[in-house]
Amino acid sequence: MTSELMIQKALQWWSYRQSIKLFLEAEKIRDGLLQESFTIRRSLDILTTDNLSLSIDGIQECIKKVDNFHHSLVQLSDRLCPTFIQDSLPLSIEYLLQPWLSSHPHLYFHIDMPDYWRHEPTEYSLIILRFLEELLIIALPEAELSIAVFLYIKLKQIGNMGQLVVKISYPDISTLIFHSQLPELEYLYHIFKFLISGRCLYYQRNLRSFWHFYW
Repeated sequence: MTSELMIQKALQWWSYRQSIKLFLEAEKIRDGLLQESFTIRRSLDILTTDNLSLSIDGIQECIKKVDNFHHSLVQLSDRLCPTFIQDSLPLSIEYLLQPWLSSHPHLYFHIDMPDYWRHEPTEYSLIILRFLEELLIIALPEAELSIAVFLYIKLKQIGNMGQLVVKISYPDISTLIFHSQLPELEYLYHIFKFLISGRCLYYQRNLRSFWHFYW
C-alpha cells in the first residue's frame, strides 16, 4: 500500500472514530441530560403551581436533581474538552486515565507526569489526548479476571521536544502478538505524524510493547 493511500485510510479511520464518539455523546445527552432537565422542569412546575404543598423533602429532592444535572454537565464538558487542557497537558492526561483506573481492575498503572510542562497549543494537546485514548482502547486487552496487565505512561520534555512513553506488559505471547498486529496501530502511527508532524518509535521486548512519541 502506498504512503498516500495509507494516510488516506488512517484519516478516514480517525474521522470515523471521532464521529462515533460525538454520536455517543449526543445519545447520552438525549437519553440522560434532556430527560433529566424535563424532570426538573416538571418538578419546578409542581412547586410553583401548588405552593401550599411545599415541603422540605420536596425542595431537597429538587435540589438533588439540579446537583445531579450539574454534575452530568461537568462530566460531559470534561469529556469533550478537559478543564486543564489549556494549562496543563500532564493534568489532562491524568484526568483521562482516571476512568481506566476505576473501571479496569486488571490494569496496574504507573503514571509518571512532570510537575511543570511547557506551553502546548490546545489543538496539539487534544490530539495527544485522543491519540492516547485510542491507543489504550486498541492495545489493551479486554478485562479478564485471570490476567494482569501492567501499563506505564510517562510524559517528559527533551530539549524543546515533548516525549510520551507508553509501555504495556502483556501476560502471554499470544496476547502480545494479537494486540501488536492490529492495523489500527499503523493508522495511529500515520495520524500522529500527519496531524502534529510528530514521529513514533515502536518495538517489543520480553512480553512488553513500547511506544515512544515525539513532537
